[in-house]
Amino acid sequence: MKADDQSFSHIIEGSKQFKIPVFQRDYRWTTAQCSQLWKDINLNSRSDTEQGHFIGSIVYMAAEEIGAAFNQWLVVDGQQRLTSLTLLMVALRDHLREVGWAGNEDSPTPERIDAYFLKNTYESGKRKYKLMLRRADDATLRALVDSTELPEMHSSLINDAYEHFRNLLTDCNPARIYRDVSRLKVVDVRLDRHHDDPQLVFESLNSTGVDLGPSDLIRNYLLMRLPESTQTSLYEKHWSGVERSFRSSNEGLNSFLRDYTAVKTETTRQIRHDRIYAKFKETFRFSQQDGNVETQIAQLSRAARHYAAFYIRPVEEGGLADTLRSLRQYGDTTALLVMCLYDRYDRGVLSIDDFIEALVLVESYLVRRAVCGLQTRNYWTVFAKMALKLTDKSPLVDLKVAFSRQDTYEFPSAAAFKRALLEDALYDRRICLHMLRRLENWGQMEPSPVETYTIEHIMPQNLSKSWKKMLGHDPERVHGEWLHRLGNLTLTGYNSKYSNRSFDDKKKIQGGFNESAVRLNKFVREQHVWTVKEMRARGNGLARRAIRIWPDVNVSKALVEEAEVRDLEARAAVRHPKDLVMSDHARGLFDKLDGRIRDLRDLIVTVERQSACYYVGSNIALEILPQKLGVRLLRDVEFTEVDDPQELAKDANDWKFIPNAAYSEWNLLVDVWSEDQIEAAVGIVRQ
Repeated sequence: MKADDQSFSHIIEGSKQFKIPVFQRDYRWTTAQCSQLWKDINLNSRSDTEQGHFIGSIVYMAAEEIGAAFNQWLVVDGQQRLTSLTLLMVALRDHLREVGWAGNEDSPTPERIDAYFLKNTYESGKRKYKLMLRRADDATLRALVDSTELPEMHSSLINDAYEHFRNLLTDCNPARIYRDVSRLKVVDVRLDRHHDDPQLVFESLNSTGVDLGPSDLIRNYLLMRLPESTQTSLYEKHWSGVERSFRSSNEGLNSFLRDYTAVKTETTRQIRHDRIYAKFKETFRFSQQDGNVETQIAQLSRAARHYAAFYIRPVEEGGLADTLRSLRQYGDTTALLVMCLYDRYDRGVLSIDDFIEALVLVESYLVRRAVCGLQTRNYWTVFAKMALKLTDKSPLVDLKVAFSRQDTYEFPSAAAFKRALLEDALYDRRICLHMLRRLENWGQMEPSPVETYTIEHIMPQNLSKSWKKMLGHDPERVHGEWLHRLGNLTLTGYNSKYSNRSFDDKKKIQGGFNESAVRLNKFVREQHVWTVKEMRARGNGLARRAIRIWPDVNVSKALVEEAEVRDLEARAAVRHPKDLVMSDHARGLFDKLDGRIRDLRDLIVTVERQSACYYVGSNIALEILPQKLGVRLLRDVEFTEVDDPQELAKDANDWKFIPNAAYSEWNLLVDVWSEDQIEAAVGIVRQ
């Protein structure tokens, strides 16, 4: 590495070209950053010294071997400053042409600016430009340098910066601006392509992470160390597809990289935004020689396409697209799981029908829990764990088993879902409007324009005399119980017209229930009165439809049992009872008990916290806790049912809690303090 303080004019002069590699981001400066650069230049002009104003560093390395007459350099850092100064010089050249300004023999001229700052006079084609950018940026800059019409797909930021500089130059002395730009100071950092690691240099210069997002840092990390031709090939073949997938959402791209990294690292805790890049590097350690760079980037690009199909929403129509769009309405916490399912569908290990069924189950899980008023936080972790359980052998079954095994975040049963639909105040739940819209259009070839509809209470929120009379005995109680229930809620585009009118008026007014095209209102217009009987009947009908839209998980108990046993066996392989810390006396008692108990039948033994847990299949049968003076056995057997001649057993229900126990549902406690108690303890366990 060679680093020197140089003037900007010294860096740019000569037959050379600075090229922005494909791994770098596009031009990002707005007029705010350009105005600050302008202030820096003007600050320099007010100084009495000849010392130029320092504006940062420009780091670059040779694109190919250095030639005798023409050198091409790849910019590693400083592209925004370099591009902005070039645009300022284009603007100054065009200003001189427009106003016809002429100074002395040292003054700037359009020809001098072209020759010194913008073009390589004796080169042709792309080599004639001193600066080459990326894609639309480059086409826009070349049009400005050549004074030709801007391309149709031009960079608005490049053109905005140029126009901003043109405006700033209106009342300035061109000679002063030319002089001050020429003597601006930069740290000229030239890397040796054979000895310097450009990625390490780049990271040290961008260690704050303020300007560059995870996607910028990861793209640079993947491509920067590679030869230029390989960079271009991999970018165009793979990474450009990633950027196209998330063109409308940089937030979506960063979310994808977070989730993709989590899957690859088998992480079930959401990675913080400022840790995505660091975590990515921990996982993907590439070298140019190992040949896996393209494979890894290709996998990432394919995953990005799957993620974007859900996150950005598909534009195509059809069953899969409709299902993805419906699920997306509940947010993006399921995106990681959808990406993993989509990957298996794309590779042919998950059929289209099974893929759609899986997505419907995910939506059903979200809707049922929302309707039942259950916890909705930490969903990302829940779905990340499910994604890691998917196999290529039977991904749909794996998903069903994972749903069936949810404990804290259980999948509500059909009975619990139906009870909430019929009895809970759904109007107060955020899911209510979306649920009514789905109930309206589910299975319809000609859907209603529900996006414009709002929720209407058929029995109004304020009771008039006519309503009280219709409701009969104790109308206030009926109103309090039934107002916000599903049976009394519908959709309408005429909410303000309905107000607190009588039921008969609501049916007969213009746009009322009798004229309504809303399918949810068909039952309403067929009724002559609106009482508990009608609300209950309508609620039951809608609940039956809801259970069909958002179905239950159907999977055999045997498959769930197999999965639980596999997990227990995996846990047993990680920690062994020998890892438990205990006294020598307790260890002697524990080892003898452990051996005798294992002889009774096949068991899976895991270490949980500070105890050993013994399972028959997936069912916990026994827990042994090391104690200071011995060991403690815990069993789920009633104290009164135990044959215990030595009276070792105690009723665990007499204890408020058992210290260090992994499980709390124990009924029996047996303390073993000496070897002569082992036989009796084993007898209790055998029972």
